[in-house]
Amino acid sequence: MTQADDILVKNPFSFELASVVVNDSVTREAITRKQMKLFLDYIKESGYYGKYYEAVYILFHTGLRISEFCGLTISDIDFKANTLTVDHQLLRYPDMTMHVEKTKTEAGRRVLPMSPDVRECFQRIIENRPRYIQEPIVDGYTGFLYLDQECKPLVAMHWEHRFKHAVDSYNKLYREQLPRITPHVCRHTYCSNMARAGMNPKTLQYLMGHSDIGVTMNTYTHLGLDDAELEMKRLEAQKKTIKEIEEERGVLLKFEA
Repeated sequence: MTQADDILVKNPFSFELASVVVNDSVTREAITRKQMKLFLDYIKESGYYGKYYEAVYILFHTGLRISEFCGLTISDIDFKANTLTVDHQLLRYPDMTMHVEKTKTEAGRRVLPMSPDVRECFQRIIENRPRYIQEPIVDGYTGFLYLDQECKPLVAMHWEHRFKHAVDSYNKLYREQLPRITPHVCRHTYCSNMARAGMNPKTLQYLMGHSDIGVTMNTYTHLGLDDAELEMKRLEAQKKTIKEIEEERGVLLKFEA
C-alpha cells in the first residue's frame, strides 16, 4: 500500500446531518389553535370520524401519550373526584401481542384533574361503549375504552391511521390545508397551549409526565413575540383588576368607618 492509498477520494462526512438525524422539532411540532379547531370541528361534523371526536378532543386537552390513552380503563376514571389515574400504558409488540406496562417514565405515573369538557367526553365514550359478553383482558387489565371489531383494545397504530385518514380527507375538501396531525402532535399542542396560557413550568411538567424539566422548558423556548405581548397584556389586565378591587375595598372600609 502506497501513501496515496491512504488518501480519501471522497469525504465520508459530506452529507446533510438532517438526513441521518431525526428532526425532533418537526416531529414534535404543535399546531395552532385555529388548526386544532378546524380539525376538531371536522371530526365532530363528519359522519364517519364523528365517533372518534371525544378521543381526539381528550388527546388535545390532556396531553396524554397515546399509549397511556390506549391503556386507560373505565376504573381509571373517577367521576366523583373528577380525576384520571395514569399509571400504565398499552403497547403492541412486533409479534402482535399486547401488553400493559408501566408508564414511559416514573414521572409518568400521575393523577390528572379533569376539566368539565374532558369529563363529558369520557362520559359519552363510556355511555356509547357497546356492552360485550366477554371483555378482553390484557395482563390483568380490562374495561378498555375502545375495542376493534375483533374485541381487542385499540393501540397507538390504530389511532395513527385514523388521524392520517381524517387529515387526508379534510385536505381533499378544503383549500386551507391542515399539516400532519398525529396523537403526539396533540400532546405537544396541549403542552404549548398550556405554556402560552402562563402555566407554571413545574405544574406543566407534572401534567405532561416529563421526568426532565428541560423537556418541558423546551416548550417555553418556542414562544415568540406574539406570546410575549399577550403575556404582558394579561399581566397588565391582572394588575388593573387588583387595583380596582383594592380601590373598591378602600371605599367600602371608608364607608363602614
